[in-house]
Amino acid sequence: MTSRLFLCSVAALNLFAAQVPRAPDGKPDLTGVWQPASTMRGSWEEANAGDGLGGTGKDPSAPIVLGSSARPSGGAPYQPWAAKKVLEYYNNRAIDDPTARCLPPGIPRLTSFGLFPVQFIQTPKQVVILYEYMNLFRVIPLNAKHPDDAEPAYLGDSVAHWEGDTLVVDVTGQNDKTWFDRAGDFHSEALHVVERYTPRSADTMMYEVTIEDSKVFTRPWKMSMPLYRRVEKNAQLVEFNCVEFVEELLYGQFRKK
Repeated sequence: MTSRLFLCSVAALNLFAAQVPRAPDGKPDLTGVWQPASTMRGSWEEANAGDGLGGTGKDPSAPIVLGSSARPSGGAPYQPWAAKKVLEYYNNRAIDDPTARCLPPGIPRLTSFGLFPVQFIQTPKQVVILYEYMNLFRVIPLNAKHPDDAEPAYLGDSVAHWEGDTLVVDVTGQNDKTWFDRAGDFHSEALHVVERYTPRSADTMMYEVTIEDSKVFTRPWKMSMPLYRRVEKNAQLVEFNCVEFVEELLYGQFRKK
């Protein structure tokens, strides 16, 4: 019975691999428009289950509990001081969230906006990712090294390589002005992100991220979500205009009618 199940699993993997479009060099062809999807919830108890706050957002000394499938396994392991800081950010999220002020989200948050598609343009030497959200983009060289003199930036510096059918992107050099989500989860400039894009079929891809920051977390942690290829012939990114929510909230009543 065990060997039969193993053979069935191998056959299923071979079938999925055969469905994945291939570039001329044999690598999976990620070219196209993809829609991110996330089951991450928005309340503090659900969105931050175990993020160093015991899942309550009230007691930094409470034991860590498991989060949902879209959240890190075991919860983001904040250091005690950072667990208190993220609660402060959460309580002021309508004002403190950088995206509310039209500041670019960092990696991986930029990939998690389910309403805004992303477009991959793939060549043998680089992968370009275009984001509808805030009209941002990344040009990611393959088999390259990070520059020694890179200045901290919102999207940092990315280099990539292939591990089998998985595109692995290493991201360093992000500044400390971005959050991971709307709930105030934050990081320092020591953030190191490793993204893994793994096609599962012709139109599905898993996005897994490993996050490491020795100044904020006690250990590395992971989160993941699926991406779906838009199969419409006219699928494309559209222009995005950002309106500062905080400014509108505070001063909108004084605008001339």
